Amino acid sequence: MQKAKAEGYRSRAAYKLMEMDKKDRLFAPGQLLVDLGAAPGSWSQVALARLGGKGRVVAVDLLPMEPLPGVNFIQGDFREQEVLDAVLLALGGRRPDLVISDLAPNISGIAVSDQARSIYLCELALEFSLQCLAPGGSLLVKVFQGAGFAEFLADMRKAFVKVASRKPEASRGRSSELYLLGKGFKAGFKADAASRG
Repeated sequence: MQKAKAEGYRSRAAYKLMEMDKKDRLFAPGQLLVDLGAAPGSWSQVALARLGGKGRVVAVDLLPMEPLPGVNFIQGDFREQEVLDAVLLALGGRRPDLVISDLAPNISGIAVSDQARSIYLCELALEFSLQCLAPGGSLLVKVFQGAGFAEFLADMRKAFVKVASRKPEASRGRSSELYLLGKGFKAGFKADAASRG
């Protein structure tokens, strides 16, 4: 965290995203992207830098976030229609090219419960992407290996042409945290993910 602070990032999560971008070239000038679970804002910071002033970032979180110049931040739960409407309004009638989600539940210490809540957040990020993404768009989502992971991976593979898993070196070694990157969104695809609840 000290390195992140020294380099002007709000959390060390910034390094995970930079590492994945280096490998997968997530960002391109002119992109419109949505950052789900954005607070404290380090992923939005990286995205802004990579877009180089050409593109827009819409960030969403339940928690407050210090303003970032160039980021349109919406505080609230994107499962609620009012918040979703605010996100869609901020997108200005365009479909995002990229959705990035570093969503994670508040950890209770009860592994089964934490895993279920984590997978639920992944499904919400996928469901949001299915509703909003531009054809050919991408989704990068944090997921923890465990119960429900295989099913979620299968849902991702139905919705995207290519799905890759990434374990950034910046992740803690013993963590079961992974990132799934779906590229080439199949426009018009409607998943079972939403109906599974």
